Amino acid sequence: MKGAVLADDSALLPADVVPPPWPARRVTVGGAMLHVRDTLAQSPGAEPAVYVHGLGGSAQNFTDLAGLLADRLDGQAIDLPGFGYSDPSPRYSIAAFAATVIDYLEHAGRGPVHLIGNSLGGSISVRVAALRPDLVRTLTLISPAMPFLDPRRTAQGPVLPLLAMPAADRLMAWALTRVTAEQMAEQVLAACFGDTTKVHPQRRAEALEEIQLRYTVAHYPKAYLGTLRGLVSSFLRAYLPGADSQWRLAARIQAPTLVIGGLNDRLVDPRVPAQVAKVIPDGRLLILPGVGHVAQMEVPRLVARGIVGLLDDTR
Repeated sequence: MKGAVLADDSALLPADVVPPPWPARRVTVGGAMLHVRDTLAQSPGAEPAVYVHGLGGSAQNFTDLAGLLADRLDGQAIDLPGFGYSDPSPRYSIAAFAATVIDYLEHAGRGPVHLIGNSLGGSISVRVAALRPDLVRTLTLISPAMPFLDPRRTAQGPVLPLLAMPAADRLMAWALTRVTAEQMAEQVLAACFGDTTKVHPQRRAEALEEIQLRYTVAHYPKAYLGTLRGLVSSFLRAYLPGADSQWRLAARIQAPTLVIGGLNDRLVDPRVPAQVAKVIPDGRLLILPGVGHVAQMEVPRLVARGIVGLLDDTR
């Protein structure tokens, strides 16, 4: 493991305005619709990149970061099955999500990509990079949801007992009716950001719009709880014998990798990013004091500088 290289801020595109969500399109992969947002390249030498969001998130979680990198990366951000505007899935395990991302990468046919994942998307990206090294040029993991065993170190802890209940999705749907979209948006931002004063009013409005969408999508409670079950299952399996452990998969990754973590992360144990960077053979670590779970939204310029540093270092 080594420290991350930060590119100079001048290496990034200027951020004179806060961009709206990037244009979207629908792609059919494996018989299901995936909702994809494209951040079109602003230079002819830009290389292909794919962004993968976290639990309860969407492609919009990468709006700012993708915009800052548009002269270096031709970006595509996907809504995972069951989230955002994508179709639901019969399975919500890490393996099922990774298979969908692999199918999408093969469908897109853009060659090996710079794969960038946050939280759940980081855990998925670890599996993709380990199983299909031919599809991944570099890997960036932002607060990856890799296994740790102390539920007290995550804000998801109070929800975990629900996973054992047979009608948990109906209970969650009922619980949504007890909280307004505005209250839910504030709770989500408080859990994900180290400092909520950094949330731009436009991003706050977009977060509220996404929360309101969840109230209208019948499959959302099942998708959320099913994915949380899949994550917990991957955590438990990681400490059992066998090649399917997320930690053993991480040790197989060949791509140069940047791991980013926020010390104020309330959803993933803040010690996890350093462990991930140590396990991955060509790992680099960037720790951000005062930053929470979604560094690409809270401090997008710092994250972009880290990614450009990775690109320059590996080139």
